[in-house]
Amino acid sequence: MDLNTSFAAANYAQARTAAAPGAGSGLNFSSVVGEFTDTLMRHEITSRQAMAGEASPHALVEALSSSQLAVETVATVRDKVVEAYQEILRMPV
Repeated sequence: MDLNTSFAAANYAQARTAAAPGAGSGLNFSSVVGEFTDTLMRHEITSRQAMAGEASPHALVEALSSSQLAVETVATVRDKVVEAYQEILRMPV
């Protein structure tokens, strides 16, 4: 095992970079919200086309299922954020 300070400093710097906000996938909240909004708008257009007879019933079912999954995912994330915020408020100062 190498215990010299430069090795430890290099590993610390690497770990700090990996744990930094925004590290990893590169996703941020605004891009996720934009993607969610775009998904719902595309599915709404598909729904309108299906009502007008311009889209297949299969496309409508896919759009509805995907929209439902997106809304449920956003609701779950919202619930987790609210739960975390409430947990922070309960922390003693």
